[in-house]
Amino acid sequence: MPADANPYGDIFGGWLMGHMDLAAGSVASRHAQGRAVTITVEGMKFHRPVVVGDEVSVYATLVATGTTSMTIDVEAWRRSRHADEAYKVTQARFVFVAIGEDRQPRKVRAMAVPD
Repeated sequence: MPADANPYGDIFGGWLMGHMDLAAGSVASRHAQGRAVTITVEGMKFHRPVVVGDEVSVYATLVATGTTSMTIDVEAWRRSRHADEAYKVTQARFVFVAIGEDRQPRKVRAMAVPD
């Protein structure tokens, strides 16, 4: 939407990063089976702009777990409203930590090993 863009019609990077954080948080809280918080964002790289009117899709994948942490790779893709081809616009690695009701880190289960 225009309120999320600069005067040239490009979407703010912070807006896009917020949606990526939401996607990563969804994966983290599902894996942790409870609350998880963002600890760091690594390697944020913008490949192409997103312009007002584009459709944006965000994909998040759990790639590693630690004792209390989860590492999630996130990509955002854009597609022009009237086109079929999509383009990767940004990517980053998010690290979340599971926390308990006391707001302290808690253990997470290990990642499942694919067959």
